[in-house]
Amino acid sequence: MIGTGELIVILCVVLILFGGKKLPELARSLGLGIREFKKACHGLDEDLIDKNTTSSAQMPVEPVTAIEEPEQKK
Repeated sequence: MIGTGELIVILCVVLILFGGKKLPELARSLGLGIREFKKACHGLDEDLIDKNTTSSAQMPVEPVTAIEEPEQKK
């Protein structure tokens, strides 16, 4: 688990690497990426739900027949 001290060190390193002016732009693009990923996952879930409900409603139901066992020769 990452503690408070480690998190502060990571944030300081990021600030040094990217600078104060690039940091908001980087955070904005990261937020947009996460938002698009969640939207894609949510859309995938809806597609799967729609596919399952429509496919089961449209599929014809075939009657179940008993399987006859072949007669054994003596």
